[in-house]
Amino acid sequence: MRNKRIALLVAVGLFASTTFAYAQELKLGVVNSDRILRDSTPARAAMQKLEAEFSKRDKELQEMGARLKSSAERFEKDAPVMTETDRLRRQREMADMDREFQRKQREFREDFNQRRNEELQALLERTNRIIRQIAEQEKYDLIVQEAVYFNPRIDVTEKVLRTLNSGAK
Repeated sequence: MRNKRIALLVAVGLFASTTFAYAQELKLGVVNSDRILRDSTPARAAMQKLEAEFSKRDKELQEMGARLKSSAERFEKDAPVMTETDRLRRQREMADMDREFQRKQREFREDFNQRRNEELQALLERTNRIIRQIAEQEKYDLIVQEAVYFNPRIDVTEKVLRTLNSGAK
């Protein structure tokens, strides 16, 4: 029984010492994805591209909203002197305009979100390739994207940003 305890203690000691020794050799890195999406040149270019692509539709929606508001104000002003038939007709027209406006807004948001997600996905794929490249070149054991806390010493975000901004693939 005593020999088994000693053997167990020796085994635990050996395991702990090898784990500790290996942990000292582990090379870790952390990448801040929010910073990549906020500060990288390709992310800014993607946002500018989206703004250019959707600016015309956004302007049309703003104009349509202004017309709807103007029409509603005009209706409120004119309603007391309108006949019942005219008032009902104008209310229906405004309700139709409002439904059309809401539909176009919803379609705009859906289209914009879909395109934004496509652009972000392409950027994230490119970023992940760069992270793998850095990990292989500099012999990292683990690079994590997103962490609650990390020591700035293991932050490789700046390396990823430099590579991403230089246009290297």
